[in-house]
Amino acid sequence: MENKMKEIRIEKITMNVGVGEPGDKLEKVGRLLEQISGAKSVKTMTKKRIPEWDIRPGLDIGVKVTLRGKKADELLRRLLTAVEDKLKASNFDRTGNLSFGISEYVHIPGAKYDYTVGIVGISVAVTLSRRGYSIARKRLARKIGKTHVIKKEEATEFIRDKYKVKIND
Repeated sequence: MENKMKEIRIEKITMNVGVGEPGDKLEKVGRLLEQISGAKSVKTMTKKRIPEWDIRPGLDIGVKVTLRGKKADELLRRLLTAVEDKLKASNFDRTGNLSFGISEYVHIPGAKYDYTVGIVGISVAVTLSRRGYSIARKRLARKIGKTHVIKKEEATEFIRDKYKVKIND
């Protein structure tokens, strides 16, 4: 590609597991995510009150891990093998980001079964960006031009070419 600013790259990968309740299982799932990713896990809290589910604001009910850079690239390759290198076109949003789920973590290469956790599914969100996207997050935020925003077609082509993934329509 001639223009370096038009190059698509992976900004971050976020793996998320919702347990639904605080306690021992949440801690075990956090250790499981750390073992899979090699990064520290962070607990996620509720923001709303849902009395039917015994959920109140500030309650830890999930765990997530965010990776960037080379580690994110290596992890994405492993996560895509867990879904047999197949994705749907509906996994991509209109701005080019990608999200998919893994029904059982034991399908991820290098992940060992932990009998104390059992079988847990993982949600994966991949954020794609181009150089210059950080300008939208600065204090004096500026809009990113329409030609610089990643389109769904560009994102599918990037994932298909770089990771050899089959994308079904």
